Amino acid sequence: MMAQVFAHGQLRLYLLSLLEGGPRHGYELITALQDRFGGTYRPSAGTIYPRLARLEEEGLVRRTEEGRKTTYALTDAGRAELAARSDDLAFLEEGIAETVRDRAEHLRADVRGSMSGLRADLAAAAQQARAAAVPRGPTPADEMRQAAHARRMEAEAMVQRFRDEVRADLRRADAAGQLSQLTVDTVRTVLDTALTAVRGTLR
Repeated sequence: MMAQVFAHGQLRLYLLSLLEGGPRHGYELITALQDRFGGTYRPSAGTIYPRLARLEEEGLVRRTEEGRKTTYALTDAGRAELAARSDDLAFLEEGIAETVRDRAEHLRADVRGSMSGLRADLAAAAQQARAAAVPRGPTPADEMRQAAHARRMEAEAMVQRFRDEVRADLRRADAAGQLSQLTVDTVRTVLDTALTAVRGTLR
């Protein structure tokens, strides 16, 4: 479990210390806190602004409106508070450093865990890819499909040869002036008979 970021009253003191260098917007204070914690902690606006309002009520901070922006600055009372609590602030800085180290270690542990999981996923995916790439012999069903395909191709080739030969004979007869209507009718009858016989065989 990560160490607690601020104990009771510590965020109030640290906000005063951040304002010691000059006036700041609320967003700048949030960013400064995030930077101080190395990006491992970022307070929400709902955490910062109520505390700034309380500091203003106590007379330690002065709020100034600048158009649509609001800046906060230390008052003399705020500076006196900081001076009186310099030891508390030093202790707080040590605690923040420890918290940053603790949070960084947890983040590193999370990253290591994520990387381990990623490596396991990649290894499993690679294993599946290798298994899929291994050639396998044809199954009985594959062999039956291949044999049926070969027979169909053979039959289609025979039909194509028959068609080509009949067409060539018709063209020769036509060129010789021997393609009479009787010849055409005879060819039609023969072909119809052959078609009926083939269909009967295939059913």
